[in-house]
Amino acid sequence: MALPTRSRETVMVASAGNVVVTIDMREHCLLLYPLPEWEIVQRKLESLSNINPQARLLQRLLIGHATDLELDGSGRLLLPAMLRDYAKLQKKLVLLGQGNKIEIWSDELWRAQMESWLDNGKDELLADVSDITGLSV
Repeated sequence: MALPTRSRETVMVASAGNVVVTIDMREHCLLLYPLPEWEIVQRKLESLSNINPQARLLQRLLIGHATDLELDGSGRLLLPAMLRDYAKLQKKLVLLGQGNKIEIWSDELWRAQMESWLDNGKDELLADVSDITGLSV
C-alpha cells in the first residue's frame, strides 16, 4: 500500500516513517498511527484494568494486532495478510485522515458503510452536529 504524498510527508516528519497498524474494533478497517502517537495509545491501553473484561478485550485486540511497519523509500507499506484479511482489503483502498491516525478501508466496504451511515443515521448525525458545533445544518 502506498501512502499519498501529503500523508507520507506527515508520517515521515512525525515518526521517520515508523508506524503501527492495528484493527478498528467497531468497523472492518485498519488504523495507522505514526509510532509516537501509537506509543501514547498503547500506554493508555496498558493502564486499563486487566480485571475489567471489556478493557482486557480491548487490550487483546488492539495491542495484539498492532504491527510495527516502516515506510519504504517510495512511501509504501507491506500490510500483513492477517490485517488485510480483517479489513477485506483488495486493490482499491480509501485512506481517511483522523487527526492522530489514518483509517484504511477497502473501497467496497467504505462505500457500503457511507451509504448505510447516510441512510440510517442522517437525522441523528445532523442533530449531533448541531449540538456539537452550534451550527444549524
